[in-house]
Amino acid sequence: MPADFTLITLMKSARCLTLFLTILATSAPSARSAVLPLGTAINFREADFEFARPMTDRNAANHPLQIAGKVYAQGVGMQLETIMAFSVNGATRFSALVGVDDATTSEDTVIFEVQADGQRLWRSASLHKGASPLAVNVDVSGKKEIRLLTLDAGHALSEAYADWVDANFEYTGMGPKSVSVAPDAEAAVILTPKPGPAPGIHSPRVFGVRPSNPFLFTIAATGERPMKFSADGLPTGLVLDADTGLITGSVATPGTHVVTLHAKNVRGTAQQKLRIEVGERLSLTPALGWNSWNCWAGAVDQDKIIRSAKAMASSGLADHGWSYINIDDTWQGTRDSQTHALRPNEKFPDMKALAATVHDLGLKLGIYSTPWITSYATHAGGSADNPDGTWKKTEGPKQPNRKVKPWAIGTYSFATADARQWAEWGIDYLKYDWNPNEVPETAEMLSALRISGRDIVYSLSNAAPFQFIGDLSHLANSWRTTGDIRDSWGSLQRIGFSQAKWRPFSGPGHWNDPDMLVVGHVGWGPKLHPTNLTPNEQYTHLTLWSLLAAPLLIGCDLERLDDFTLNLLTNDEVIAVDQDPRGEQATPVMVDGRRQVWSRPLEDGSWAVGLFNLSREVDTVDYSWAQLGFKNPPTRVRDLWRQQDVTVTAAGIHAELPRHGTMMLRFWPAN
Repeated sequence: MPADFTLITLMKSARCLTLFLTILATSAPSARSAVLPLGTAINFREADFEFARPMTDRNAANHPLQIAGKVYAQGVGMQLETIMAFSVNGATRFSALVGVDDATTSEDTVIFEVQADGQRLWRSASLHKGASPLAVNVDVSGKKEIRLLTLDAGHALSEAYADWVDANFEYTGMGPKSVSVAPDAEAAVILTPKPGPAPGIHSPRVFGVRPSNPFLFTIAATGERPMKFSADGLPTGLVLDADTGLITGSVATPGTHVVTLHAKNVRGTAQQKLRIEVGERLSLTPALGWNSWNCWAGAVDQDKIIRSAKAMASSGLADHGWSYINIDDTWQGTRDSQTHALRPNEKFPDMKALAATVHDLGLKLGIYSTPWITSYATHAGGSADNPDGTWKKTEGPKQPNRKVKPWAIGTYSFATADARQWAEWGIDYLKYDWNPNEVPETAEMLSALRISGRDIVYSLSNAAPFQFIGDLSHLANSWRTTGDIRDSWGSLQRIGFSQAKWRPFSGPGHWNDPDMLVVGHVGWGPKLHPTNLTPNEQYTHLTLWSLLAAPLLIGCDLERLDDFTLNLLTNDEVIAVDQDPRGEQATPVMVDGRRQVWSRPLEDGSWAVGLFNLSREVDTVDYSWAQLGFKNPPTRVRDLWRQQDVTVTAAGIHAELPRHGTMMLRFWPAN
């Protein structure tokens, strides 16, 4: 074959290949933008929300999206203080209409914001219900993460509904993907110094007991052990154990006794006045203790209760006044054939021995019941449709409904039999749980407790009807003002800062209860996790609950207390505000956007004040003494969390409050 033939052939082949590639390239479709609806892109489990979880094609109340009278088929509805985050993944543009949903029942206003890589791309004006929606259309090309935010425009407890309608991403490639909103890192800074080796007494300063009923009071004291205890002025019938500080016995005659308590070790001595009121009033200060539900839920058993009691003692919590160990739902077995009293199930083989063990530690034992046929967890309740107390589980809705058995009150009540049984065991506290809490059943159990022969603090749960609180507040020692709290900022904020209307009904012997403390390791069952509240949110939690004179009931695993949680729960100056004998709940004296100031008067004439920052950003505040309710500068100001005095100036208070954070102060007014 001639050489030139080969060369010509190869050249022709090359030209053909080039032509083929050219045709292929020109005929291949170019990359085109696609459209992804916002509701398709988002995974709502990744959203950071304070009130209600966002919803696709519905508002956050699960109704059709509607802005200024117009219904929209596509979009995402949410409430305020919600963040949705997305990895851009080829997204080039985001567009939507934004506005306040017509389902909003208040005049609250909303700000919508779009951020990318930490920078603001777009921000709306302040919008209210009825306003026409605003259009957002932003270029997100080349960005890594985009965030959509709905912000409170000035109402700290706003429940306005905010809608992103006709909301779409334009993209090439894989397209945007929902990502979790990681909270800003926040160090668990321990503010409170540890108690020193010298004695310090931290017991309540007033205690109520009924005549002739068993008396159980432990002098709570910190300091180096061994320690000796004594008391001057104990009424006849009471005996003090000098080694443990446990006071027992009974007082037959009604009256008031002022006792001086003493604690002594090699480092020094301490003393504190205690007013003992023998009469009909119990729980003259809010309960301090622990409840099993937020930790163990239905997995609770006798061993866990004993371990929790021992942990309360060994951790030092008991030395700061924490005293109740309360068993929640799922202890119940069947009724005794003769007494008709409810016996425990196999998880609690000996309730009387359990109570004795708890009492020997200087603590008190609580129990759970309900006037319903069954409890929320479908264990035996306090009534039945059969005179012998037997009952049969029936099919009903997944959620308890008092109109459908077994979540209803039966024909026969066993309140008297159960109360006598609890007294025989040595029970000190009752959580009586149903919804709504109604007056007849509340009064019936109070009568049963009074004739039981033992002082049993009486706590109602849950969500007491406000229309009945005038009556309920005269019957029970405390009542839940809300549904169940969760370990989220939204739950804490919504519950804690909505307590003002309940204030007139609170006072010694009768307390508003905004539910348990969600600190430490919680989980509502066998799988526990560290609280989702940030450290500063936990400071806000304890500050607000103490100002509210609320029962302080821990819900975490007491055997897994870390240094931060233990320090949080053992600040005696903060606890002293909660336990102040005057018993007056705080009131909000200033609500300025997402800033709030709450204060309460204390028995010695001083005032406890909480400064709160409910926003997501650090806030610097300057308050004059007049704004805080004082005509003149106080003679003394003390930072209670740091347990140190603050320099008093003529101007007022200057403070930097962290995100969702607080400062708790005590003022001694000038004469």
